[in-house]
This record gives sequence, structure tokens and C-alpha cells, in this order.
Amino acid sequence: MAAAPTEPTVRLPGIVLASLMFQHVNSDSDASVKHRHVPVTSQSRTHLSHLTLFKNPPVLSRTGSESVRSTVEDGRIHCNGSSRSDGEFGKCEGLVLGESKFEEQITISDSQADHIHIEEIYNIQKHRTFHQLNTVGDVKVEAVHKLLADNKQESVIGWYRQRRNTDQRMTLREKIVHENLKTSLSNPHMVFVLLTPSELTPAGSTYRTEYAAFISRSRKFLNVPVLVTNLGLLEPLSYWKVSASCSAAGYNLTMKKHGAKFFSSNGLLREVNEVNKMNDSLQSELQKTCGDVEESELLVETLQTEVSALRRKVREKRQSQAGTDVVVDPSVQRNNLLLEAVSALFTRSPLYHSQTLTLEAFPVPVVPSVCCDQHVSTTTLTKCDAANPSRTNCRRPRAARKRRNSES
Repeated sequence: MAAAPTEPTVRLPGIVLASLMFQHVNSDSDASVKHRHVPVTSQSRTHLSHLTLFKNPPVLSRTGSESVRSTVEDGRIHCNGSSRSDGEFGKCEGLVLGESKFEEQITISDSQADHIHIEEIYNIQKHRTFHQLNTVGDVKVEAVHKLLADNKQESVIGWYRQRRNTDQRMTLREKIVHENLKTSLSNPHMVFVLLTPSELTPAGSTYRTEYAAFISRSRKFLNVPVLVTNLGLLEPLSYWKVSASCSAAGYNLTMKKHGAKFFSSNGLLREVNEVNKMNDSLQSELQKTCGDVEESELLVETLQTEVSALRRKVREKRQSQAGTDVVVDPSVQRNNLLLEAVSALFTRSPLYHSQTLTLEAFPVPVVPSVCCDQHVSTTTLTKCDAANPSRTNCRRPRAARKRRNSES
């Protein structure tokens, strides 16, 4: 089953659009001369065609001693009146009343998967002027309840504003007001209608008015197409489709009596509101946890950078010390000193000389008459000691030993 939701659509009757466009004229805020011609643009010419059913329908309002009259003749709006400042025009804002609904259309086919077409429709039925919005963007809920008598708060589907000689873009204040209005009225589906009149001639005798609608989705504001419905341009089936639903009086009375027990002001079940509150709290906790994790990761990254820098410094210091110092083996030095000491002290000692022993292990006395043998023995010992000082026993040559034995 494939779902392809379409973009939301705002349906605005032509008479309501005409009332919104003429509001700044009726409030005597847009005329700087006694007589002006305001043509209907190509965007709104066809939308206002139903007004030609009446012969020059007047729109009257009284401002002090001056009156403003506007009529439709040959596709033009003729306005007469005096002037006000541009600041007064910036206050033309109010609430939009109507209904918002979702229409689901399912197309069943044997050859392919079912197709679901969801249509979100905002039907604007009328508007109410509301000047209780300050420059900060706060919404006075008490004033809203006072303005909407007979518990008609659920019929508010958005708000509108008129700005002269500006682009069709929402300002920061308008975005803040829109979000505050959604929170105050507990309605997540709110629409904002923006009307931007502008001058066409340098003298300011001709004006044009453009309009646009916006909705917010996840803090992002989207431009929504506006469909102006007129009785003269629609077929009977289309006109019947876009007309507002009319419920029975008994049903309305019953829902009004018992609906407060199960439904909230935004039309949702009370359990749904509790679930939404739980989701909001979970979302805030998740954002807080994500912030803590991000801070800890940044701290770990900083510590790792410091540790890497310290390791690099230690490695460079070791390399510099290894290049300047001479490695000396202390064990070899100690062995050489010991060898020199032993050679100096015990080289001429009698204990290290070779002697001939008898069978009873006594040394054989040296015969003084044998001078040459003693000389040979001394020479042999000296050579032996000089060749290998570490040896403690040196033997005489074999021929000398045999001669000694034969003499004895």
C-alpha cells in the first residue's frame, strides 16, 4: 500500500478575500488623496468576479467625520477617503475562523498496490479583527477568549496580517506570534494569511494586493497554495464539495454537553494530549542527554590532544638526550680496574710462583749451586706471568723437569 500525501491547501471564499483586501480601505489607512483607483490584479480578478452579480455594491465605514466608499466598476475598485499613517496599516491583523480537515482517498486496483491520497484542507469562513498582539509577539489569551464568545475557540484555524509595500515573507515577529498562537489555542494546525498591498504608480493612485498562506511543520514555515472559491466559477459538484459541513442541532448539542469529558479544546482525546506531553518531555530529556554527551566528547577530544602533545614532547626530549650523551659500559670499566690492581699487587708474590713438591707434599728446597736452573725457572715464570697474569700455576719446560729428576 503506497501513501502519497499532498501539500496542504487553503480554500478561501472570494467574499472573504474581498473583505480582507478592503479592510485597510474601510479602516481609512491606505488613501493619501481624495480619489484613487485600485485595480484588481490578474491573480484576484477572476476571484472577485462574483461581486459583479451586484451592481456597484458599496462598502461603507465611518471614520470620524469622513466616510469611505469603494465600488467595483469594470474590474477596478474606486476608493474615496482621507489618509492615515503607515503605522496604522501595520496594525491590520486578526484571527481567521473556519475548519481544518483531512480527507483520505484510497484507490484500490488489482494490477498494482493500493494508493492512499491524503488531502489536508483549511476552509476559511470568516475573519475577526484582533489588535491584542504586542510587538514582542505575545498573545493575550484572555482577550482571545473574550473576543470569541459562545466557546468558539475551536473554530480558530489561524490568523492574518496586512503589510504594505513588502515581500511575501514571514518576519521574525510573525513566526513568534504564530508559534505562540498555536500554543495558546492548543491547535497544532494553524494557518497564516499574509496580504501585501503595494503601489503601482509613483503618485500612489493605483494599488495591487497579493496574498499568500503559510503553515509551520517542525519549526519550518511552508508556503501553501491558496484556492479562492467563487460561486460563478465552480461547478455544482465542486461547490458542494468545498462548502462547510452542517451538522444536526441534536448532534452539536450532545457533543457540546459530553464532549468536554473526553475531548480537549483542539478536538483531540485527552489521552492523546497526555501522550503528547509525555513525548515532549522525552524529547527534552533526549536533547539534554545529547548535549551532555556532546560536551563529554569535546572534553575527551581535548584531553586526547593534550596527551598527544605531551607524548610528542617527551619523545623529542629523549631523542635530544640520546644524541648528546656517550654510552659507557660500567662493567667493563670495573673489570679493567680490577685486573690492573691484581697485576700490580700480586705479580711478584711467591704464592703465585710455581714450586716443586715432594711425594709428601712439601716444597723441594732450592739448591744454590744450580744457578742456571734457577735462572731458567725465573725466566719461565716471568714469561708465564706476563703472558697470562690470571693464571696461578705455570709449568717449567719439559726438558728442565726431566733434568731435575735425573739429578735427584
